[in-house]
Amino acid sequence: MGVLDGQALAVKIREQVGREVTRLREATNRTPGLTVLMVGDDPASRIYVRTKHKVAEKLGIRSDLVILPGDASQTLVLERLRKLNRDDDVDAVLVQIPLPAGLDTWAVLDEIDPRKDVDRFHPLNLGRVMTGEADLFPCTPAGVLRLLDHHGVDLKGINAVVVGRSFIVGKPLAAMLTNHHATVTVCHTRTRDLAARIREAELVVAAAGQPGIIKADMVCSGAVLVDVGTTFLDQREEVERLCPPDQLRRFERKGNAIAGDIHWTAWEKSAWYTPVPGGIGPMTVAMLMENTLELFRARGRRLQWPGMP
Repeated sequence: MGVLDGQALAVKIREQVGREVTRLREATNRTPGLTVLMVGDDPASRIYVRTKHKVAEKLGIRSDLVILPGDASQTLVLERLRKLNRDDDVDAVLVQIPLPAGLDTWAVLDEIDPRKDVDRFHPLNLGRVMTGEADLFPCTPAGVLRLLDHHGVDLKGINAVVVGRSFIVGKPLAAMLTNHHATVTVCHTRTRDLAARIREAELVVAAAGQPGIIKADMVCSGAVLVDVGTTFLDQREEVERLCPPDQLRRFERKGNAIAGDIHWTAWEKSAWYTPVPGGIGPMTVAMLMENTLELFRARGRRLQWPGMP
């Protein structure tokens, strides 16, 4: 049983990004710019945005936040995105998902300039992911693959099960695993006998957003367990049932705890597992920073900025 330590690898990636940001700033006299557009005041989104902002600033990336009210119209959101597309100081644009009810998510994502789309959710960029022609990838799936590669997990021919079919994680990750020659099954809310599917898997990636949905008796011995799920719990009974002892101690200090989709008692059966927290979450933020840097670099080359190598 080994730990896929996303926190440790994320630190290394962030350090590399920070050094390259400094080098390019000195060469071009320009700073990479990331702008996050958030509509409404979803508590979980607020936490994620705050984390992204702090990391970006530490790395020397200019990080701006545009907040629109929860009742903002589709027209207003699209107009703000068009403004960001035209802004010469913005290299990377991220729309914080989920959007409030009443907004057309795909219409909003479709409005982002694909060349500034840092999350790679624009249909053009997702299409390139599916066909294996992408140069950048959605942040969470990219973090999963980078972490597996770092620890030497060979994906060729592996029997992989992805639990969850969102366009944010499940669908692009399934395509990326397939492009790395894994044999992939995607499970979802309509899958019959989920446990039987998971027991056959050598690699399980859980991205369902349902804490503890994958139990220890559903996992085969020696499987690789990757947990993308992150759910905040504020009820002691749930924490005691779903979380390892360290999270119970957190609950006693802070009044909340974090649970993944894979019940922690399954870890001891695995060859490798990602902890929650400290697994995929830090990797997602690190890949966001790396994508921002790459969009800055690509834009500089496209516009032939002086000093851009």
